[in-house]
Amino acid sequence: MVPTMRAIQVSAPGADFELVNREIPVPKENEVLIRVEACGICRGDALAKEGHWPGIKYPIIPGHEVVGVVEAMGSQVTDREIGQRVGVGWHGGHCFRCSACRSGDFSACEHSLTTGLSTDGGYAEYMAARSEVLVSISDKLSPAETAPLLCAGRTTFGALQNCGAKGGELVAIHGLGGLGHLAVQYSVKLGYKTAILSRGREKEELAYKLGAHIYIDTNTTDAVKELRALGAARVILCTAPNSKTISELIGGLSRNGKMIIVTGVWEPLRFSPSLLLGGSRSISGWVSGSIEEAVRFSMLFGVVPVVEVFPLEQAALAFEKMMTSKVHFRAVLTMS
Repeated sequence: MVPTMRAIQVSAPGADFELVNREIPVPKENEVLIRVEACGICRGDALAKEGHWPGIKYPIIPGHEVVGVVEAMGSQVTDREIGQRVGVGWHGGHCFRCSACRSGDFSACEHSLTTGLSTDGGYAEYMAARSEVLVSISDKLSPAETAPLLCAGRTTFGALQNCGAKGGELVAIHGLGGLGHLAVQYSVKLGYKTAILSRGREKEELAYKLGAHIYIDTNTTDAVKELRALGAARVILCTAPNSKTISELIGGLSRNGKMIIVTGVWEPLRFSPSLLLGGSRSISGWVSGSIEEAVRFSMLFGVVPVVEVFPLEQAALAFEKMMTSKVHFRAVLTMS
């Protein structure tokens, strides 16, 4: 009898999540078989759900924040051990041959694979993954609390680590949700004077608990005026997908200030270019970063995601709560 596993798949663009039994994958010569312990749910999973990614072959199993244990290895895998805990993020493999790979920039590989989009992901009890993308995960870490670090943590930490701000300079975090609650922790631990920009007062106590130095309620105050009164922000990290608010915040940047967008914003930004010209300001996006560095930093300084855990069979509920910003703060599927 062929061994099977439970998995959540999407059978066609826009289709519902389905709980199915599928054959446990057999790892290819350069792959490992992972027994999945936890898989975070991310907005990027909507690309698989709705079909907004070129070349998806359905049915597809989403999920790119995966923590699990090595169960089997292909014949060419020599740097892993059975029983070792590993993680897999967005990047699902590279070719080693293109110009980007030859220069060591594997994330820019011209033929890269994406976990949960071009290969089956972690909404399942088992998954196969290319050996070159695996990261080692300490047994001391909770799988459910580690999974969000592989995408949300990597992205926010990488953006702040490379933002150009110096210790003590003002960094504003726009939004205090799944990305923002991690960003504020990283910002404080990196030594920045950290302000949270959020609607209403409901999250003010949490912001200070996470280490924020300043909380600005964007519903009742002019955030740009508040930032200017503080000397203006060297960096504004945008984690909330609201193009109107993002556009308005540009005026809160200091001279040579930088706005970094790490959230999926599909509507156009509308602003006067003079806001950039007048102060040598800039706007950029960031989706990269090192998983290893993010996990290592998080362990060293105690950065922990706030997670809401769901069993695999409740993937549809978890996804809906994530997409409607009703989850507290990162949704994670567990397989037990």
